[in-house]
Amino acid sequence: MGGLLLITSGAKIISALGNAPALLNSDPILLVSFRTEFFIVGVIELLVGSVCLTHNDVRFRAWLVAWLSTAFVVYRTGLWAIGWRKPCACLGNLAGALGIPAHAADTAMKIILIYLLISSYMILIWLWRQPEKAPVSGT
Repeated sequence: MGGLLLITSGAKIISALGNAPALLNSDPILLVSFRTEFFIVGVIELLVGSVCLTHNDVRFRAWLVAWLSTAFVVYRTGLWAIGWRKPCACLGNLAGALGIPAHAADTAMKIILIYLLISSYMILIWLWRQPEKAPVSGT
């Protein structure tokens, strides 16, 4: 999970540093420029991905990914609710630079989102269902 987040965060940050005119447009939900959105979300993904690769607590890592992927689902639901039918520019203009059609990049990002969402919640459910270990007595 951490590796996927590092890749997508890199794409967002690289795109935010670009000069595509579309970066100046405002996001219909967050009401900030796409440049600002890509940079902020990219940094958040970078932090969560880094924690996933360096932190030992599986529950904490799964909780972070569940939180982030849930936020993405809420955002995408908001876009759907307002009638926004354009492909998500989740990879910024990096997809275009790599020759990846916008709809293909959008589909790939949806698949990654579903994977992150389901896997993080499944890990949390599995951990929740594990029996508590008895505390070790010092006597």
